[in-house]
Amino acid sequence: MTVFGQLPSVVALGGGHGLAASLSALRQLTTRLTAVVTVADDGGSSGRLRAEFPILPPGDLRMALAALCGDDEVGRSWAAVLQSRFPGEGPLGGHSIGNLLIAGLWQQLADPVAGLDMVAAMLHTEGRVLPMAAVPLVIEADLIGADAARPDEVTTVVGQEAVALATGDIADVRLVPADPPTVPAAVQAVAEADYLVLGPGSWYSSVIPHVLVPELLDAIARSRAVRVLTLNLVPTDDETPAYTASRHIEVLAEHAPGLRLDVVVADPTFADDDPHLATYVESLGARLVVAPVRMRDGSARHDPHLLASVYAGIMGL
Repeated sequence: MTVFGQLPSVVALGGGHGLAASLSALRQLTTRLTAVVTVADDGGSSGRLRAEFPILPPGDLRMALAALCGDDEVGRSWAAVLQSRFPGEGPLGGHSIGNLLIAGLWQQLADPVAGLDMVAAMLHTEGRVLPMAAVPLVIEADLIGADAARPDEVTTVVGQEAVALATGDIADVRLVPADPPTVPAAVQAVAEADYLVLGPGSWYSSVIPHVLVPELLDAIARSRAVRVLTLNLVPTDDETPAYTASRHIEVLAEHAPGLRLDVVVADPTFADDDPHLATYVESLGARLVVAPVRMRDGSARHDPHLLASVYAGIMGL
C-alpha cells in the first residue's frame, strides 16, 4: 500500500495507554499519522469535566497528544506538562493540566477539532488527534454472572468506569447514542489511509467502541487500507479476564461481523498460550504476525521500538 518514496498514511484507532503506545511506535515511521480517539471516558478528571460542562471527555485525547509531542526537550517538557495533575483534595485536585487546557480551548473556540488542532500546533505534534464522535458517548454492557447468587442473570452496567470495574462476563456492549454524529475529518482520514491500526487497549472500552459507530465502521469497511489489529499482551484483570488471543478477535467480530482484518499482531507470550490462534486468524483471511513487542522489563506494556519494528515490516519500510 505504501507508495515508493512516500511515507505511509496511517490512522490509529483506540484510547488510553494502548493507543499512546501505538502512536509512540507509529510516529517513528511516518508523520502522516492520525489518531482517532474514543470519547466515552467518564472517570477521573475527564468524568468530572464531562459532568460539569457539555464537552467531550478530554483525557484520552490528551494522552494521544502527549504521545505525539515533539521528540526533543521542548516536546518532552510539554508532554510532561499535559500529563501532570494538580495535587490535593480541592476543586482542582486530581485534574490533569492537559485536560483543563483542552477544555478551556473548547470553551473559547466552540469547536473540538479546532481546539485539538491548536494544542497540537502549540506542542509541535507529529500527526493529528481527532475524536471518534462529535458528542460524548456512554458505554453500556450486559454482564452475565455479576451476582454470584444468580450466575445466569443478565445485569446491565452503564459507563466506561463501571464496565471496567464490573464483575462477571461481558456478553455485549453498546453505545448511547447508538448512531452518534462522527467527525468528518476522522471519517476522511480513515477513507484515505494506507494503514488502519486498531488496538491495543482495553478491549470493550477502547477498541470495540470504534466499530460500534455506524458511520465510522462503514468508513473502515470501505477503506482500501491494510487493517492491522494489535492484540494485548495478556488478558486484563478487568474487562477480559482469562480471554485467549482468539477470544479477543472473536468478540471484536461479534460486534462488527462485516469487519475484515488483514494482519493480526501478537506477542509470543500471548500467542503461544493459544494453539488455535494461527488457524483462527487464517480462517478470517488475515495474516498472523507473532513477534516480541513487550517491554524488556517484563511488564505488560508494549515497547514502542519493538512495535515500530513490527509495523515497519508490515508496511515494507
